[in-house]
Amino acid sequence: MTLEQLAKDISASAEAEAKATIKAAKDEAKAIVDEAKSRAASIEGDASTKASKEADQIAREMVASARQANQKEILVARRAELDATLESARAQLGDASLAGRASLLKSLVKKAGSLSKAKMVMRPTKIDRSALADSAKSYTMGDDVDGLGGFILEAEDGTLSFDLRFDTLLEEAWVEQRAAVNEALFG
Repeated sequence: MTLEQLAKDISASAEAEAKATIKAAKDEAKAIVDEAKSRAASIEGDASTKASKEADQIAREMVASARQANQKEILVARRAELDATLESARAQLGDASLAGRASLLKSLVKKAGSLSKAKMVMRPTKIDRSALADSAKSYTMGDDVDGLGGFILEAEDGTLSFDLRFDTLLEEAWVEQRAAVNEALFG
């Protein structure tokens, strides 16, 4: 074998080895790129799924928050309407020209007669003093009390009292009938 032939063989061998190394490097680079693309697609898919879930969660929370705000506004409006209804009833009861006021007072005096057994003092509201002075002659008239109408009946020794003022009766009726009023106003 000649030196020239040996050089050609070494060169051919080195070239073949270089080509094999380059091919292996290209194959490895392709595998790395493919793996990177696969990982990127997986990460992108996970991120997209996570973002979609978060968006859905935020949307549900916003809808729930809006519903809650609407319900609160409805409750506040209903409360305002109930308060206005109660104030309207108070205004009517506090009006001296209330139709049926005299018969209402007579009914309360009659009720007071069934409640009291001993000597009692009637403490009327200022608005009803004159009407009660005529219809409740069996009671001693005491000092005026504050209220929309009616009276407080007290034992002379102060041990017993009955509050028959319109204010108190309205509050008791309001507590008992609030559900019915609510139903009548709002269905």
